[in-house]
Amino acid sequence: MRRRTLLAGLPLLALASEAFAHPPRQPDSAEAKKFIQEVTDFRAKLAKAVRAKDLAALRALYADGFTHTTETGKLETRDARLAAAMAGEPMIEAAPASDLVFRVFTGPTVIVTGTSPILNVADQKTYDVRWVSVYVTAKDGWELAVSQATQLA
Repeated sequence: MRRRTLLAGLPLLALASEAFAHPPRQPDSAEAKKFIQEVTDFRAKLAKAVRAKDLAALRALYADGFTHTTETGKLETRDARLAAAMAGEPMIEAAPASDLVFRVFTGPTVIVTGTSPILNVADQKTYDVRWVSVYVTAKDGWELAVSQATQLA
């Protein structure tokens, strides 16, 4: 009985060892530059869709499991973020950005940090916000997977 259990697990063991035999490779410098340009273009496309309130385009640009943590710590899902875009709320996705830093990882995955001025609708003041966004590759290209914003003092 014990031998059957061990033999039954051999195909799984073979698959697991094959998966570890060729781990994902960190992109080289040329690939990293290419991915940074692609994400830069993606960010421009996303900003344009936010400004145009193009729901169909936005839905395709945010990953299904997307979440955004707001400056106040509120967690928004993709649907909540899409509703905010349709309502014309100020968003880091469409705001001018400075201090951009791109980090490229396997996947490929690109993490971008930056600072943007965001209007606080409640008090009608603009505050600088430091943010981070994670872009991942999907079947149809890049998607925004997660973002977080922190209001600076």
